Amino acid sequence: MDTLVVFFYVFGGAAMALLFVKRGRAGRGPGGPVHDRYEAAFLNGGPARVVDTALTALVHDGRLAVGGPGIVRVVRPTAHDPVERAVLQELSAAPHGALAPLRFAVMRHPAVQEIGDGLAARGLIMEPPARRSAMTWSSVLGALGVMALPFSLIMTVQDLMGPGARLPFIVKVLPVIAGVLVAAVLCAAAAKRRVTPAGQMAVTAFVRAHAHLTGQGMPVALYGLRALPDPFLREQLATAARTRLPSPVRRASSSPHPSPHPSPYGHSPHDAAVLPVLWCAASAGGTGGGCGGGSSCSGGSSCSGGGSSCSSGSSGSSGSCSSSSSSSSCSSSSGGSSCSSSSS
Repeated sequence: MDTLVVFFYVFGGAAMALLFVKRGRAGRGPGGPVHDRYEAAFLNGGPARVVDTALTALVHDGRLAVGGPGIVRVVRPTAHDPVERAVLQELSAAPHGALAPLRFAVMRHPAVQEIGDGLAARGLIMEPPARRSAMTWSSVLGALGVMALPFSLIMTVQDLMGPGARLPFIVKVLPVIAGVLVAAVLCAAAAKRRVTPAGQMAVTAFVRAHAHLTGQGMPVALYGLRALPDPFLREQLATAARTRLPSPVRRASSSPHPSPHPSPYGHSPHDAAVLPVLWCAASAGGTGGGCGGGSSCSGGSSCSGGGSSCSSGSSGSSGSCSSSSSSSSCSSSSGGSSCSSSSS
């Protein structure tokens, strides 16, 4: 019996140590400040908010015009940064200039996806594979802890039926079982948060320093669509965020890793074979969730379906994002990362 108690403590201690090490590695990086409004938008609401920020800046400057029902046209084809160039590039290939598929296509564009890659490399957000791994290990460890309770009760009964007074078995192993369960819950809760503590501190500092700015889509980047002063544009973007796009048809491709979601515009210059990380891939919960539909939310869950709503978004229309979705939110990973969802 004493050997079994030792086994409980050795196994439980090793499992907890491994879990905390995996969780610690998930958000490792040098940290640092948020560099621009697009990084702030990505941290606050993922790819959806990055796109909404760029669209707002383009419309505000008179370079794009948005009319009802959600039709976008180019007024002046001038871009000031890679994300705006991505918008104009995708719009030039759009068959009808519809806002909803345009948003979705730009979310998947390398110019937007690389923002997430850079933030992950600096340890400001967690990559989805690391989050999934931590969640899996937490679930397994928690299940083992729960199963250990009835086993301990059985061993306790057998122990008490023996001759002589002794400390019940469950009393001996209860500390390690409780430790395992607490570690599993804490690590699972931490893995649900897409933005790391360093990322949260960085974006909070950026918001404090730039909250007074009103141009270049800054209010949208910091606070979501609820901060957009133009009610017509706000409604058009919110409607686009709620729009369910039809499931794209998988096309034959010579690439060994064809994109699971071809561009709604009929071409795939940024398919899964090219993107190292698709930031709407499988996040479930936490602070940000997927490329899918929502306008921009800071807490996300998983993108499913057309990108309509992000669970735990900031406000307004929500888009669900992060794990795969057939339409408005990016889905499975193209090499390994994930996106945050958004709700305006």
